[in-house]
Amino acid sequence: MPAGSKKKRVISMLDRNGRIIFTTRMLRLFGYGMVAVVLMLYLTDIGLSQTEAGLLMTLALLGDTLISLWITTRADRLGRRNMLWLAAGRIIFAGAVMALTGNFILLAVAVFLGLISPSGHEAGPFLAIEQAAISHLIPESGRTALFAWYNFAGSVATALGALATGLLIYVLHAAGFSTLAGYRIILIAFALIGGVLMALFSGLTSAIETPVAASPRPPHLLLGLHRSRRTVLALSALFSLDAFGGGFVLQALMAYWFHARFGVNVTALGTIFFGANILAGISALAASHLAHRIGLINTMVFTHIPSNILLIMVPLMPNLPLAITVLLARFSISQMDVPTRQAYTMAVVDPDERSAAAGITHVARSTGAAISPLIAAPLLAIPTLSNLPFFIAGGLKLIYDLTLWRKFRRTEPRGRTYIPEITTARKCAGIKSAAGSDT
Repeated sequence: MPAGSKKKRVISMLDRNGRIIFTTRMLRLFGYGMVAVVLMLYLTDIGLSQTEAGLLMTLALLGDTLISLWITTRADRLGRRNMLWLAAGRIIFAGAVMALTGNFILLAVAVFLGLISPSGHEAGPFLAIEQAAISHLIPESGRTALFAWYNFAGSVATALGALATGLLIYVLHAAGFSTLAGYRIILIAFALIGGVLMALFSGLTSAIETPVAASPRPPHLLLGLHRSRRTVLALSALFSLDAFGGGFVLQALMAYWFHARFGVNVTALGTIFFGANILAGISALAASHLAHRIGLINTMVFTHIPSNILLIMVPLMPNLPLAITVLLARFSISQMDVPTRQAYTMAVVDPDERSAAAGITHVARSTGAAISPLIAAPLLAIPTLSNLPFFIAGGLKLIYDLTLWRKFRRTEPRGRTYIPEITTARKCAGIKSAAGSDT
């Protein structure tokens, strides 16, 4: 069956819960895409230094890490829908407070307790809970394709959010509003999106909740994990390294770099990141087809390496058109590791560990990314050092790629045999399984 028709069949298998999850994913990422384009510019326009703005981004990611860890490790027991409501409320809080004050202390409280995405990508516990929920809604053989469409939907929404921001700022400026007023309107719109999310999550049914186990819950839980503990923690450590590198080039920081280096205005920035995120979404779709040919781990690594080389090349370009071209080339393959990473993580854990595993790996990524903006933002303020974040990010991500491939290329999801690299690995000595590595 052609890959395209198979993917369409996978999407058609989603019930009402699945459609709500896809809808909220797109709405949420639209809001993240809007805010990420202007966040750094907004914070500096209200009088904060680059260091203070970087600190706020670090606090946003740190708060996301701690609160999301608490939510995701309890979601399977306290209710996934309840935790999604709580997370949507954090979006309302962050957007409203940031739009209404320029006080650094209040802003710090808002970004720490609330929920905002400096990267333009997923933030909060949504991804972890939704991954676990939709894993129950479709057979495992279609999970990679489903996650590919899930990420494609998010990338398109992020792209549209970035484009909408540029157009809105242009229209508001033409109508006589200041640029700063336009930024605040975007933050208010972001808060309103949180309210819509809460309403949509109300339509979810009990089918998204953790299946009732036939046997008692295993003892000796650590953050909701039992048999898969060692595998998840090892993956989390590597994902944290990858995210630490990615934190140097968050979308908000890249937007500021293009503005400072080439004088690009907000409208043009919105257009650039619209194209970048559309290409990222297409790359996520292509991941499913490639993974069925070469395997999940190979897809994650062999597409990520050239993506990171292109990232290093962006600041080496002598003019804006070339820099944009290389950036877009990078985004065209940058997300192929995302659905494969998600599918692999869901495959190596038991069903009652999925929310916890997705949450812990997401929190590991948030933790890794939390420190980077505090280092990167001051570098952007120094012309001679402003390119360093790209070099640091690309280098760390390459280390992650090589380490991941070396450690996990022969690690088999428990009881699964359909991943191509596993078949190849079985011909070699020293095969281990995820189940065996956890005991």
